[in-house]
Amino acid sequence: MNKTDKIQKNENETPEEEILFTSLRASSWEEFAGQKKLKESLRIGITAAKKRKEAIEHILLYGPPGLGKTTLAHIIAKEMGVNIRVTSGPAIERAGDLASILTNLEKGDVLFIDEIHRLSKVVEETLYPAMEDYALDIIIGKGPSARTLRLDLPPFTIIGATTRIGLMSAPLRDRFGVVHRLSFYEPKDLEEIITKGAHKLKVPVDKESIAEIAKRARGTPRIALKLLKRARDFVQVKAEGKLTKDLITKALDMLEVDEVGLDSSDVRYLKSIIEKHSGGPVGIETIASTISEDIGTIEEVIEPYLLQVGFIKKTARGRMATPAAYTHLKIALPKQTKQGKLL
Repeated sequence: MNKTDKIQKNENETPEEEILFTSLRASSWEEFAGQKKLKESLRIGITAAKKRKEAIEHILLYGPPGLGKTTLAHIIAKEMGVNIRVTSGPAIERAGDLASILTNLEKGDVLFIDEIHRLSKVVEETLYPAMEDYALDIIIGKGPSARTLRLDLPPFTIIGATTRIGLMSAPLRDRFGVVHRLSFYEPKDLEEIITKGAHKLKVPVDKESIAEIAKRARGTPRIALKLLKRARDFVQVKAEGKLTKDLITKALDMLEVDEVGLDSSDVRYLKSIIEKHSGGPVGIETIASTISEDIGTIEEVIEPYLLQVGFIKKTARGRMATPAAYTHLKIALPKQTKQGKLL
């Protein structure tokens, strides 16, 4: 087994923080909260594949980070009763790396490729016959004497995960028989996840505290569990005992996470538009220079949630702050905004 892949049973060799997060992951459908339609569709596919004694179709999961794509891959493998190997697009640098992984798969095994949109073109083209025909074409020799050798592979399943499905090539995307988008979670689903996480961490916490964390978690389980762990640390140091809403509020305020989940980067972004560019419209390059952030970070990390909660809008001329953003930051609306001429 090379460094690019990792069998599920070896996860206890990861660093302490990863062990903790992995231990909080759902390990069955019953533990996995939210995404009801997606779960039902996958369960039907798994049941049908098991009845036919076949490998389940290749699955593509996409959506914002932290919503459970990796967790779902592990649950699917567990439900199918097979091993899972984990790697990522950037880790598979050459076709030989992919060949090494594929030839070590057993019948029915799951290969999980995170950030699959970052596969190189050569690796991607090597993957096509493997996905369609369960075969691997290897070129032996060079020049005029070169010949192609086809190796048969056992039936297996690739589960791809990506946060940017638009960057995947159409031929690769079309080879997945099952494509699902993970959406942001409702507060009640996050509360269920936090409750189970607190139980696993053996942290006493009341319902008000759970609701407060869920409210500030940006609809993302990974953030909810991260806030829970940071709040636990705060209570252990500042006030031994049960997590209460007052302590949770103090802990999250210390972490600069406000009541709707905005962090310091989000606030800095909004204030740069409102205070330095009169609410917009302003180009993303200008914003990036103003707050000293990378454009990619702004587009992939900061803006999605601000768009979701309606604090900014994109126009042909650039980004603009909405009246809701002014209200949230307690900044007075400009006169022209109040009259409806600007926003």
